[in-house]
Amino acid sequence: MSVYTRLQALDIALPPVAVPAAAYVPFVQSGRLLFLSGHIAKRDGKPWVGQLGLTMTTDEGQAAARAVAIDLLGTLEAACRAAGTTLDGVRRIVKVLSLVNSAHTFTDQHLVTNGCSELLIQVFGAEVGAHARSAVGVAQLPLGACVEIELIAELA
Repeated sequence: MSVYTRLQALDIALPPVAVPAAAYVPFVQSGRLLFLSGHIAKRDGKPWVGQLGLTMTTDEGQAAARAVAIDLLGTLEAACRAAGTTLDGVRRIVKVLSLVNSAHTFTDQHLVTNGCSELLIQVFGAEVGAHARSAVGVAQLPLGACVEIELIAELA
């Protein structure tokens, strides 16, 4: 099944690539690998501000991580097109690094990150979408965002 068919079934419209807010680019290709810069969680077009274990629950964090995954997919599509292919040309989601704005007592960063990981598997299927990952708690993120995630993908 095509990635685009799955996206349509999930009622997901991919957003355009966001304009970088600092001195970086949204993605870089090196060989067959695509490296996507970190994307912060957004809600209603604004940074999704909060700290897990203090002002946000794990379920809210999962929703934020899922929102980040949708933004990452928009950037991944642009990176694929720049490489002369589409999302169907992704051979593997290789790695996800998730930074979770967490209170010092919060220990469920891995569950928050599932919001991203589970969507990637739904969109690409387990064979392509299952990935290595790290989920790290941090004291703060840019603009007070609750989650920031970066991604590495391999093209066929």
